[in-house]
Amino acid sequence: MDLLSFEQLRLVIVVYLSALMPLILIPILHRQKLIPSWVLRFYGAMFVVCALGWELWFNYGLVAGDSVSVRRVDILNQMIPLHINGLLNSLADAGTICCGGLLLVWLLMGRGDSVYREWNWRVFSLLMVIFIGQNIFVEMFLYHDQLADGKHLSWAPLSPLGIWFDPVLFQFNDRSIRLSSQLPWLILTQLLYLGLIRLLPQSKLSQSVTNQ
Repeated sequence: MDLLSFEQLRLVIVVYLSALMPLILIPILHRQKLIPSWVLRFYGAMFVVCALGWELWFNYGLVAGDSVSVRRVDILNQMIPLHINGLLNSLADAGTICCGGLLLVWLLMGRGDSVYREWNWRVFSLLMVIFIGQNIFVEMFLYHDQLADGKHLSWAPLSPLGIWFDPVLFQFNDRSIRLSSQLPWLILTQLLYLGLIRLLPQSKLSQSVTNQ
């Protein structure tokens, strides 16, 4: 087997750590009551939404797209097999990004109990910046080879324009950021925030953290 380059090794480490650390930590923190009780359910729900919303579609190239095994080099296909790649990405999206993003915004907003129970444009804007910002960063510095020109992402429920309308939004260092890969997070941010406002239990958001 060929040796991984530093950049490829970094990608493999980031993918596994960002997926598996929340999978281990969130249930432990839930069991010890160090996080609000709704977080574990939210984590599970976001995993399903991310997996069915776009990750599995992008992974397998289900509708007019290329599978990830076509879009990346063989050594990465060996280190992160096709059939677990989409699941790992979904776990990372749900845990590191969604749960981590909610925690960061909650801290930035002063740990208020109403942060996710009533609409606040500042909260929404912060979530959007965090989610879109991390996605652009990942695409620019981790997944740029998989998203290079000529490699197409599948249509997906949260990327409904598919390859049929997929303009380049901007370029940096010969790396392109396209609309199709940003749409899932643009849509998810709104669904996530509205869903929390509608469904979040009336128990205090910060109860199990601030009472420690």
